Amino acid sequence: LLDDPVFFISLKNSLLYLLIVPAIQLGAIVLAVLVNNALPGIKLFRAAFYVPVVTSVSVVGIMWGWMYNEQGLINAVLQWLHLINDPIGWLSDDRLALFSLMLVTLWRGLGWYMVLYLAALQAIPNDLEEAAVLDGASRWQRFWQITIPMIMPTILLCTVLSTLAAMKVLEEVLIMTKGGPVSSTYTGLYYAYDQGIRAFNFPRALAASLVVSVFCLAIAWLNFRFLRPRHR
Repeated sequence: LLDDPVFFISLKNSLLYLLIVPAIQLGAIVLAVLVNNALPGIKLFRAAFYVPVVTSVSVVGIMWGWMYNEQGLINAVLQWLHLINDPIGWLSDDRLALFSLMLVTLWRGLGWYMVLYLAALQAIPNDLEEAAVLDGASRWQRFWQITIPMIMPTILLCTVLSTLAAMKVLEEVLIMTKGGPVSSTYTGLYYAYDQGIRAFNFPRALAASLVVSVFCLAIAWLNFRFLRPRHR
């Protein structure tokens, strides 16, 4: 492994993928708070955000591949808004391809974590909110002093799950870029897949899988170490 620069690129990309973890958690919490209201059409809104979760990865890859195409929807909208002059190669530019895949992963996972946070929000006893209102606490104070502490176990769970998911990204790469352009979207797991399935280099594939597993365990331990509630 140490003599293959692509392996180090794949590890770097897997670690870069961790950038979506705080983004997806923050987005999911905000969405859960927004949909945790009895408003007209709110059930339809919840369902719309959950659709990517139950949609086949193949369908998602084809859809986003078309949107990212130089003649696709994203470039068309940006040109219509006069934000760009020439089409952008979202998946053909080695500087943009990985971040384009990260956006797809974020979009796919947002609804799943939103549902988990919504369940946690609805489990908070109404008595706590009512008592805080009577004490004169503002909405912001109630959010930070009641909501966040009460859903902290769910935050820990979702952070660990999303971290492990980010470290194990495979399907998006396999369907949309196959590691290209010039190995810029290789991830640790895709490297192991490529070595084992395409090159039939099973020892190298096993070694890469073990390295990814060690990283996953280490990051999961760090999450539990720093995010778990501390009882006084």
